[in-house]
Amino acid sequence: MELSVIQIGNSKGFRLSKTLIEKYGIKDKVELILEKGYIILKPIPTPRKDWGAAFKEMNENGDDQLLFNDVFDDENLEEWI
Repeated sequence: MELSVIQIGNSKGFRLSKTLIEKYGIKDKVELILEKGYIILKPIPTPRKDWGAAFKEMNENGDDQLLFNDVFDDENLEEWI
């Protein structure tokens, strides 16, 4: 695919089509990787994407139990009051 380099203020850049942006899930940022004479643009995934569905599935499977007690036997809770 060939893209034209365009003037953007004092910089230069290029535009990606809406189709490419949607196909590769590009949101607000991309990672730019320089590798062996190539420039690679990689979409940055949304942090915590689909966590809600994962937590729901964990709950349904009974996998959402604490791995250790949230209060330790020797913990002094009075210092937090």
